[in-house]
Amino acid sequence: MGLNGPTAVDVVDLEGEGQAPSLFSGAPQSVGFNKLRKRLLRHVRQALQDFQMLKGQKRWLIGLSGGKDSYSLLAILMDLKWRGLLPVELIACNLDQGQPNFPKHVLPDYLSSIGVRHRIEYRDTYSVVKEKVPEGATYCSLCSRLRRGNLYRIAREEGCDALVLGHHREDILETFFMNFFHGGRLAGMPAKLLNDEGDLLVLRPLAYCAEDDLARFAQAMEFPIIPCDLCGSQDGLQRNAMKAMLADIEARMPGRKDAMLRALAHVNPSHLLDTKLFDFAGLDAGRSD
Repeated sequence: MGLNGPTAVDVVDLEGEGQAPSLFSGAPQSVGFNKLRKRLLRHVRQALQDFQMLKGQKRWLIGLSGGKDSYSLLAILMDLKWRGLLPVELIACNLDQGQPNFPKHVLPDYLSSIGVRHRIEYRDTYSVVKEKVPEGATYCSLCSRLRRGNLYRIAREEGCDALVLGHHREDILETFFMNFFHGGRLAGMPAKLLNDEGDLLVLRPLAYCAEDDLARFAQAMEFPIIPCDLCGSQDGLQRNAMKAMLADIEARMPGRKDAMLRALAHVNPSHLLDTKLFDFAGLDAGRSD
């Protein structure tokens, strides 16, 4: 299902097709894995269509952190490209932020083994974050800004039209509730965004994909996961609280996450309280004296 009703995207048939070369050469052959793979492909194709992500696009820079989500993003996009359904050039990019004990060989070795064009960029943002953020505070915000700025620069240098990131359904919902509870505004994480300079798009093709599906996919594909030792070492993050809240709601009322995501695509300004979005002053009952 797309957010606006039955999906308009044709289902990809994996039966009778050989596995895609390199990346999927060791993938499971089970019915369960094929169903999972088809579901993820369908959700990504739906997002590409709904948000017109391919319009005018020729080359994408894929932000690759070494986590399950970005690995899955790259694999799904490569799968679509192999099937002739993604007419853009893909460049994978990892920003080595100088974190202690970061295994520098893992990503270049893996990307070379599957034949993906890639760029590994070293920038010691780790030291900057450690210096600027007070003890006990969360690193995520500053770390993210520094990483994003470098990825924009690299995208320009590589002649890319867009920076493509691995944020999924739960990331979008958690961001919405963080803004709702802590920021006093209704705002989430858009699937398609124009950067402040107006020269690059930020795309999130996994917007409709469930985190649990991506975790199962990454495990089955045996990606060489690299844990984040910076933000991952901190407790009490607001995002963790939102994640726990959403998980509890979903456990008690299955299907609520999908319902929440659909709600973000069906906004009725006249039933909210923002006078900048709706002309409440102009409402008139139309009665005459």
